[in-house]
Order: sequence, then C-alpha cells, then structure tokens
Amino acid sequence: MGEIQGNTDKWFFKINPSFKFLIIDALFIVYLVVSNLNTMIWAACLFLILYLAVNGFSARLSFWLIILTLWVSVFSSTAMIFFGQGTHVLFRWYLVVISEESLARGTLIGLRTFIFSLLGLIMASTSRPVPFFYSLMQQLRVPVKYAYGCLAAFRMLPMMAEEFVHIRQAMKVRGLRQKGIKAMYERIKRYALAMLAQSIRRAQRTAVAMEAKRFSMTESRTYYYEIGWSRMDLLFSGVIVAVVIGGFLLSGWFPLTPYTHVIDH
Repeated sequence: MGEIQGNTDKWFFKINPSFKFLIIDALFIVYLVVSNLNTMIWAACLFLILYLAVNGFSARLSFWLIILTLWVSVFSSTAMIFFGQGTHVLFRWYLVVISEESLARGTLIGLRTFIFSLLGLIMASTSRPVPFFYSLMQQLRVPVKYAYGCLAAFRMLPMMAEEFVHIRQAMKVRGLRQKGIKAMYERIKRYALAMLAQSIRRAQRTAVAMEAKRFSMTESRTYYYEIGWSRMDLLFSGVIVAVVIGGFLLSGWFPLTPYTHVIDH
C-alpha cells in the first residue's frame, strides 16, 4: 500500500483511522435512504471533488480508478433502466423498455454506486494499513489476535502476487504454456494447487509465530504505535458535514431534474 500511496503528507492521512471508518460507514447509511435525484447528483460531484483533493494516489491511478468507478456505476444502473417499469415510455425494443421512471430509478442506483465507491476510495487512499489496525485495537477495542491476523493477511498479498509471477515464469520455462481450453484448465489447476500449498505453509508459520509472541493473550498490552485524537478529526467532521449539507442545499437551490422523490415516480 505504501508503494501505491505516493503522497502521504496530506492532512486526511492524519485523521484517526477508526473515526474516519465510522464516519464513512455512517455516510453509507445516509445515502442509502436518499431518494432525491438532485441530491445524489450534487453529492456525487462534491465527493468527487473531495476525492481528487485529498487522495494519496498518483494522478494516473486516480484517473483510472474514477473511470473504473464510472463504468461499474453505469453497469449497475443498466438493469433498472432497460427493464424497469414506467408509464412514460421513451424507447421500446422487444424486452428492452426504457421509461422516464426507469431512467430516473436507474440513474439513482448508478449515482448511489458512484458515491459509495468514492467513499471507499477516500478511505482506502488516505489510510495506511498499520495505523488503521492499531486504531481498531485501541479505539474500537478489536481483539488483538483478530486485528494482527488481518494485518498479517494483508501483508501476505504482495507475497502471493510475487509467488504467482514466479510460478508463471517457471511454467513458461518448462514449456507448460500450451493453448486451448484443456491446457487452460490444467494451467489454472497447477496455479491453484501450488499457491494453495504455499499459502497453507505460510499461514501455519505465521500462526506459530503469532502464538509464540503471545498474540492470543486476553490481557491488556502495550503498543509500539499509539493512535490518538487531534484537531484534524474535528476538521474532518466539519468537511464531511459541509459536503453532505451542501449536497442537500444545492439540490434545493439548483435542481437539475424534476425527480425529488424517485420512489414515487
């Protein structure tokens, strides 16, 4: 994660990770019940601006993540747009029926997906793994064995990716890169068996090491990193509240569509 996050000096990295996690989870609930299409449009614009301003990813990676998010959002809305019910039909072609109502509902679902994705990107791009898990243990009282277990698993992901590359190179050297459906099936089976065996060995060694370090103890323990609170947490709360309220206010001042309650249409 440290290699992906290029700029970790931005102030969103200084926020308490658990507090950030809880606030973003609360935002999921807020926008899950919003049915005003104008509010969702303005909220999507404001959170996009916020993400571009605070994320720690490189400009190129941020661009492709936004493109991927847009693509997923459009894809999530197509089922409702093409096959939803409505009285004001705009387009009909066999089973595909697009109406004003289905278009509004589908757009609402797409915008909801886009906002949820942006919130997840804000969390992922401005949080370092080690402080996040330490904060879970210290602020949210997550048991040490679970938090360190998740952290150890997270650390294994780059190792598994490197191991996959080594297996692929070894198979290529040995001439096991034939084409065809049967060859593809055999190749997938070789990858799966090799990586599964290595993962079991690595997990066993990690479990023994954690047990030797007494990570299963239930008594309170000291931490190398102490995660606390700062003024940045208060500033973060103010920014999020301003963005949320701004989305509601702009939807009333500058409505872009007539759909203020999509469920009723």
